[in-house]
Amino acid sequence: MSDTATVIETDIPARLDRLPWTRFHTLVVVALGITWVLDGLEVTVAGSIAGALQESPVLRFTAAEVGLVGSAYLIGAIGGAVLFGYLTDRFGRKNLFMVTLGLYLTATAATALSWNFWSFAVFRALTGAGIGGEYTAINSAIQELIPARFRGRTDLAINGSFWIGAAMGAGGAIAFLQPGTLPPDWGWRAAFGIGSALGLIILGLRQFVPESPRWLILHARPREAEGVVEEIERRVARLASGPLPEPSGSRIRLAASSRTPMVRMVAAIVHDYPQRAILGLVLMGSQAFFYNAIFFTYALVLTKFFDVPSASVGWYVLPFAIGNFFGPLLLGPLFDHIGRKPMIASTYALSGVLLAVVGFLFREGALDARQLTLCWSGIFFFASAAASAAYLTVSESFPIEARALAIAFFYAVGTALGGAVAPWLFGMLISTGERGAVFGGYLLGAGLMVVAALTELAIGIKAERQPLESVARPLSAITD
Repeated sequence: MSDTATVIETDIPARLDRLPWTRFHTLVVVALGITWVLDGLEVTVAGSIAGALQESPVLRFTAAEVGLVGSAYLIGAIGGAVLFGYLTDRFGRKNLFMVTLGLYLTATAATALSWNFWSFAVFRALTGAGIGGEYTAINSAIQELIPARFRGRTDLAINGSFWIGAAMGAGGAIAFLQPGTLPPDWGWRAAFGIGSALGLIILGLRQFVPESPRWLILHARPREAEGVVEEIERRVARLASGPLPEPSGSRIRLAASSRTPMVRMVAAIVHDYPQRAILGLVLMGSQAFFYNAIFFTYALVLTKFFDVPSASVGWYVLPFAIGNFFGPLLLGPLFDHIGRKPMIASTYALSGVLLAVVGFLFREGALDARQLTLCWSGIFFFASAAASAAYLTVSESFPIEARALAIAFFYAVGTALGGAVAPWLFGMLISTGERGAVFGGYLLGAGLMVVAALTELAIGIKAERQPLESVARPLSAITD
């Protein structure tokens, strides 16, 4: 640690983990979990209006440019994740999740005012930076405030709420892109206003979410941490049906200081836990390619190969979003009860195998647009849980001092390797008009998911129902 350390003995983690679920935890989930709703909204709006962007009298995007603006969003998310990941570990969870939401609101509103390809791409990159920063700050805060026995299902359900935003985006596209609803070139602009309106509401709600007591303790602010925990306990006690149970975990001793050096944070990720680092890269990279390859170019497949009108794409996205939402919601409890390793491996493997089968049927022309949509809905019932589990894995596998940076690192590297390239690659494959070329891309995505399943079986970790401090010992922990 860089500054003079203060020895602190505390039972704050045990006190947080023993709490029953109440409306306080629901508030935390709603106020912070909105990040995934906003991301789903942004991605779906961008995907659903792909045809409108090509037909726009102002923009007139090509298929390749549609793929490039998807990549711009992801590249911005990578930069935002890395920058805000470090700042979140340095200055606190609450400070940063207000800043990142403000950046998102400004940038998505600006996207509606775009006048050419480059302005659209820049504003999408800034929107992505806000969302990428949100991922790091929000995942850290949620992990540190939710009791251990609920952590898996909560994390998966929150990540799955991406698809609530996706459904909203699809609905907005349906409403705004119908011929005659709005003047030409206004529909896609109006669709971006949905996120701004939703984000403004959440800005007020987030003020009631406290700073992470775990972060405060590690940064030598024990009085503030104690005050926050006491307030949480009072709020929970008022809402609980009976007296709060006694903490069951042991007290921990920490050599806390105001900050952890960046070099030590990076070493904690890549040196102290090398197998976990490999696992995180494989899980994040494979799911990023799998998702972004298909979803960012879904509208292009429908319009290119099935002649679906651009104004009707939203109707095909809605059932796709439903399957994605219910996957993590229904499978999430199994990640706490059966365990991380068997559930992560099985959802990754099933997603890969099913994609290969459906991709073959697509190549052979055996599916119409509706049948393909139903197939995607079934595949992504499992794939959505798998992708959510990747975020769960990287956010609980490393010491708390470097948690936000770890989330940022794996999100950034995984997205750069798998996500940012995928929309561009599939945009090029689709533009050839050859089903066989697109099938080759699907096989690549399927193979990556199967490799990830095997990696999880080989080096996955047991983290279900375990305190964060047991899964990864804090860097500042003092051992007797």
